[in-house]
Amino acid sequence: MRIESIQVGLPREVDWHGRSVMTSIYKTPVAGSVQVRWLNLDGDEQSDLTVHGGIDKAVYVYPSEHYAYWKEELPDSPLEWGAFGENFTISGLLEFDVRIGDRLQIGTVEFTVTQPRMPCFKLGIKFGRDDIIKRFLESRRSGFYLRVDREGEVATGDTIEVIRSDASSVTIPEFVGLLRKRPSGPGPAATCNRRASDP
Repeated sequence: MRIESIQVGLPREVDWHGRSVMTSIYKTPVAGSVQVRWLNLDGDEQSDLTVHGGIDKAVYVYPSEHYAYWKEELPDSPLEWGAFGENFTISGLLEFDVRIGDRLQIGTVEFTVTQPRMPCFKLGIKFGRDDIIKRFLESRRSGFYLRVDREGEVATGDTIEVIRSDASSVTIPEFVGLLRKRPSGPGPAATCNRRASDP
């Protein structure tokens, strides 16, 4: 289990369906080591803290193994590392193997797995298509968020060590299923989608 690539990005203003939107979903790979802070990586910043970022969503992780699936599903879309807005593109650790509350060590940083990523309209901006939100949810390839428990440095190629896992806790796909069954809809995605239509 290791980090294949690290990406960061700052907010940028884009036009989407005739309105101006600030987004940080565009990420660029970083060479060398990166300092990880409580709220994000150096050089990374979230655009809307009401739905993204914060202590429990400081770092977004996405398995590199999913890219083969998306290359078949979206053959006309460029799919370089970071295409889904992830900070860490990883290998060897899939959602079915990850439980809420798992403690990970990468480089000199300790993390806790907090929740899956529920997509919002900004994923549609990145791919230039509204149907990606539904397809992303149905794929069960959500990736997951990390909280930073100990600051430090990470680098591409660093190994990922699971230092604690609770077998009684739900896996990432199980948690996604619970969110999608809620009466209010698919959790955070519903909130973000409503924001997309705000005046």
